[in-house]
Amino acid sequence: MILKRIIIVFISLVVLLIGSAIGLDYWISYKTEPYIYHDENKLPYRAIGVVLGTAKYVRGGGINDYYRNRINGAIYLYTHGKVDYLLLSGDNALISYNEPITMRKDLIKAGIPKEVIVLDYAGFRTFDSVVRANKVFDANNFTIITQQFHCERAIFIAQAQGIKAQCFAVPTPKKMKLVRIREMFARVSAFIDLYILNKEPKYLGPVIPIIADDQDSLLH
Repeated sequence: MILKRIIIVFISLVVLLIGSAIGLDYWISYKTEPYIYHDENKLPYRAIGVVLGTAKYVRGGGINDYYRNRINGAIYLYTHGKVDYLLLSGDNALISYNEPITMRKDLIKAGIPKEVIVLDYAGFRTFDSVVRANKVFDANNFTIITQQFHCERAIFIAQAQGIKAQCFAVPTPKKMKLVRIREMFARVSAFIDLYILNKEPKYLGPVIPIIADDQDSLLH
């Protein structure tokens, strides 16, 4: 009898947790929708574009479409005057794996001037990338460049930190079922970091402004 009750309680808790995760997932999507743009013509100008890093290659070889689309999105926004600077934020865990350097090389190859490119080597997570853009690189109004589902979490983090960000949603590869499931758990983790643990990025440091005054640049 006691074992049966324990099993019932355990199952109830699992169902509650899963239901809460799904509810949070939908709530974040709804809450951030007004700040996400798919049409570049409707995207308001911001001086700084923050490109969230990911691996360039997939296992087994070939270019990662998530990476390709973010780079293409960054190129488009810069060449069409939607941003003036590109902050490349990602992981540099290994000498052979350095997301910001890899992105920089590809952007320069595409004709983006190197002087408008800024690297953030400590963007280990989306949380770190968004908060460091504000606290380290002194940006408050900026455009995040990534896929729709990732935009939602990034904007959610920005809003919780009082950061005025918007996001340009680049195309999402069709095969993303596992990615979307992982995203749901990533949102739970972000919520816990923001509202329960009150976490800070792994590394902060001295303020290194990308431009003299991010607010004034919006008037240009």
